[in-house]
Amino acid sequence: MRDQASNIGVVQAVAAAVLSATNTADPIDLIGFNAATVVINTGAIVSSGDFTAKLQESEDGSTGWTDVAAAHLSGSFPASLEANATVKVGYIGYRRYIRTVLTKNSGTSIAVGVTIVKGHPADAPVT
Repeated sequence: MRDQASNIGVVQAVAAAVLSATNTADPIDLIGFNAATVVINTGAIVSSGDFTAKLQESEDGSTGWTDVAAAHLSGSFPASLEANATVKVGYIGYRRYIRTVLTKNSGTSIAVGVTIVKGHPADAPVT
């Protein structure tokens, strides 16, 4: 089958914007899917803006948030987000909810957006 669009779910975690503070995204529910990929797209960085990214997981989506262990990631987040770049990291953990955290360490701002691509659906096609 060549139709990939019917086999993935796409959720905007962070709307493309210029961030000047730490951003913790809303929870993304993975029910009905057995995999997820975080895609981060960056633009300009102002005044040496230094932002890092990480993924957190929770069983209920409201409490118990913990950083995802490296063993539950396919790939890794860079030590610092770079301007005009794309980062792709897979989630292979087992929790129902995930969220991204973009942490401002120094500088002014970064233009960034984050999309979660949910894959391996229990039921397809995905609408």
